Order: sequence, then structure tokens, then C-alpha cells
Amino acid sequence: MKITGNTILITGGTSGIGLGLAVQLHEAGNKVIVAGRRKELLDQIVIDHPGIEAIVLDVADPQSIALASETVAASHPELNVLVNNAGIMLPENLLDPESLPIAEDHVTINLLGTIRMTYAFLPLLVKNDDAAIMNVTSALAFVPLPITPTYNATKAALHSLSESLRVQLADSSVQVIEVAPPGVRTTLLGQQDDETSMPVEDFLSEILTLLRTQPDAKELVVERAKFVRYAEATGTYDEVLGMLSGRRA
Repeated sequence: MKITGNTILITGGTSGIGLGLAVQLHEAGNKVIVAGRRKELLDQIVIDHPGIEAIVLDVADPQSIALASETVAASHPELNVLVNNAGIMLPENLLDPESLPIAEDHVTINLLGTIRMTYAFLPLLVKNDDAAIMNVTSALAFVPLPITPTYNATKAALHSLSESLRVQLADSSVQVIEVAPPGVRTTLLGQQDDETSMPVEDFLSEILTLLRTQPDAKELVVERAKFVRYAEATGTYDEVLGMLSGRRA
């Protein structure tokens, strides 16, 4: 993926990694459109960061996705990058029936949301040069955090989806990039004050460096995520799972 001169749509762009990517990619010389559910947050982002555009989009709602794809196709037919970043991460107790709706929300937002966005925007992306789909998964796709079972499962599914999508798009102009973050200091699972999580600014800096130095990369993994991402390959899977099993929400 080229680092400048793109038109980029970022879901979940009103906070955390999504907003950070939006700001940094805008500053790098890209046209950036942030998407999110809450119009008041989007309006404030447009005020705070002149040049960034915004669109109301709920990835849990198929009609919202369809409307957004029509709107963007009309206003920005040159769109060439889709960043599937929107997601939730909540703890579950698999012995508690009241956790089932939480699990279902993860599947609807994290997995179906990304699948529906991909189907909706691919017809536009394949028409444009230097196109890319960036799926934000998680290092937990490879070793689960047991207190967030469905979150982990959706991210593992997105890893698999990214692999298949990359093969299906091999003869097109669309590059498929997976970003597998570690724990980052965002409001996801209340990690904003967690000193064991990676500062957002450090994560973004490393990811942008990887994008600049590895434009053809299939997967971007910061150093802090590698011990989880590659645990099975290095023979430390049980050790890492044991460490993650001790974590409580």
C-alpha cells in the first residue's frame, strides 16, 4: 500500500486506533473519510481536523452500509483504500446465559460488519489503482484471551477471511493487508489506563513505519505483538495462553 495519495475510508474512526490512523494518514497526504455511528463525534472530528471528512455508518446495520457505499461511490469514486477497523471487545462468561447477546454482538459487528463492508465496497475498489483493504484483527486471533472468547474467535475468523480474500483478489489491483495489534491503550476493554498495553502513539508510529518500509506486506505486526502472534511457531503457545488465562477484566 502506498503511504500517500490515497482516498481512504476508515470504519470505527471516531476514537482509538481508527481515529489515530485517520489523523496520521491525513497528515501523510491522503484524503481520509472517517466512519462511525455517532454524528456528534464525527462533526467534532471534522472541526478539529480540517480536511478530514466523515460519514455516519453503523457496521451492524446492512442498510447503513449499503447507503454509505452508494454515498461514497457518488462523492469519492476514486476511493482506493478501505480500513475495516470497527469492532467491540467485551468480556463474557460462557456459563452465564446473559453473555450470549454479548457474543452475538461481537459476531454482528466484528465479523459480519467486516464481511458486509468488504462486499459493499469491493466493486468500487477493484476499479481503482493502488487499491487496498486493511483488516484490523488482533494478536489474540492466534492465542486467545479467555475472558473475551467471541472477540478472539471473530478476529481469528477475520485472519482466515483475509487469507482467502487475498487469494481471490490476486489478479486484481486490490492488496489485502492484515494488521494484528497487541493490547493498545484505548477504551477497548478499558485498556486506556493499562500500563501493560501499548501507548496508542507508539503503536501508530510503528505501524506507519511498517507501511512505509513494507508497502507490499500481507501482514503488519508490531514488535510488542510478535510473542503472541508467533507463539505457536516458536513453541511457546501453552506458556502464552497460560499468561493470558490469568488476566481478568
